[in-house]
Amino acid sequence: MIIVSGKIYVRSGSRDEFLASSREAIVKARKASGCRDFIVAADPLEPDRVNVYEEWESEEQLLAFRGSGPDESLGSLIESADVSRHEIASSGPP
Repeated sequence: MIIVSGKIYVRSGSRDEFLASSREAIVKARKASGCRDFIVAADPLEPDRVNVYEEWESEEQLLAFRGSGPDESLGSLIESADVSRHEIASSGPP
């Protein structure tokens, strides 16, 4: 399993636009083969921060969906990002 998680900081005052522009990608991802979860959400404490979380069954399925990454209009709203990809060997209930 592959997990992609992290935080994105957007231009001041543009978080709502970023989230609205991300909606289509969320819908497509959740319908994509191998997607177990996909969320882009407003951080409850920092007004210009967006949190991302994705779960994919395999690297190949992630890459098939990802393509070249965010389009130019979405990318232009991003100030900085700290997002990592994690390869999970096993998981189970807490």
